[in-house]
Amino acid sequence: MDSLTPTGEHKAPIYLDNHATTRIDPRVLEAMMPSLTEEYGNASSRTHAFGWAAEGAVDKARKQVAQAIGARPKEIVFTSGATESNNLAIKGALGFYADRGDHIVTVKSEHKAVLDACRTLEKSAGVSVTYLTPDAGGIVDPGDVADAITDRTVLVSIMHANSEIGVLQPLAEIGRITRSKGVLFHTDAAQSVAKIGIDVDAMGIDLLSLSGHKIYGPKGIGALFVRARDPRVRLVAMVDGGGQEKGFRSGTLNVPGIVGLGAACEIGIAEMEDEAVRIASLRDRLHARLTGELDYVTLNGDGDARLPGNLNLSFAYVEGESLLMGLREVALSSGSACTSASLEPSHVLRSIGVSDELAHSSIRFGIGRFNTEAEIERVADRVVAEVTRLRRFSALYAAKRDQQTDAGQAQ
Repeated sequence: MDSLTPTGEHKAPIYLDNHATTRIDPRVLEAMMPSLTEEYGNASSRTHAFGWAAEGAVDKARKQVAQAIGARPKEIVFTSGATESNNLAIKGALGFYADRGDHIVTVKSEHKAVLDACRTLEKSAGVSVTYLTPDAGGIVDPGDVADAITDRTVLVSIMHANSEIGVLQPLAEIGRITRSKGVLFHTDAAQSVAKIGIDVDAMGIDLLSLSGHKIYGPKGIGALFVRARDPRVRLVAMVDGGGQEKGFRSGTLNVPGIVGLGAACEIGIAEMEDEAVRIASLRDRLHARLTGELDYVTLNGDGDARLPGNLNLSFAYVEGESLLMGLREVALSSGSACTSASLEPSHVLRSIGVSDELAHSSIRFGIGRFNTEAEIERVADRVVAEVTRLRRFSALYAAKRDQQTDAGQAQ
């Protein structure tokens, strides 16, 4: 997978889109191989050795996932990923506790899997949803959460780490509020599990969604933590069938994927502290170079309370999509999403007050486990060069620079 640089040089592309998905860790793949080859039994087949081996592998993975978030193994329900987990948590809770209430509290900057699930309930079940607005740094005020809760509130759903701007929410404070008011607390932790410390008991979390492919595990596998006591959480199942996963999620278990998810969690927790320091240093190096060598570069989201590998920047007077096209040898994401024939600014950036113009100029750098310092330096070189090139064609940028020059001479 080589790409041709502007100078005609062939180089392997650099992957900096680790919030979209991650490369599977070779150690995870190694752990999965027996379940893909010799130990291929159905975990529900309890009459022979193949089934017993598969069941044992699932039990081990359940413990590994539980340990990553401070839960008990019996509280882990395996799903196809965080999107399904989010839907099961939100729709399942509102369905089971319909006699208790019909109100959800969430945030405008949530992942679409949460927002769309809430909107579906609004349309199909008459559920009322309060969408809180985060501050300019992307952080939700716990006081706003408390004020939004009513006697009809069933669930508060607030993600741990934002997938676009990497901002971390004050879960422990929010958990104390929901617990004091007897309301269930769900968090989408797909971006943060095994990267940032999480303890579901200490944070008062009742439901937590996670996904394998965000933490160097396989795609198509995830889990939902469902609290079993203090309080015991009940859900209406979204998938009916053989009654697997305590009836929460029927279907033949994806044993290789489950094994991979467990291994990814175990590796992530064991290496989390050192890895976070290394990745954050790469992020800070990239940030320092880009802001030091380019003007009109803005950081989106809080500068401190964020994932170690997240850097979301707006490059004023440059179209984000044009910048991506000029950086074909680097895998990145822009702050815009293609919907139909139009290019809409990111709903996350809009929620924190970023203008449409700057939102369209934003780029998300997702630094991960396998990135190197040499790659970061190469990316910085290319971004500086490409932004500089694109701004040569911007009349607005030229006018701004002229304005600055005139102002400096006037002084």
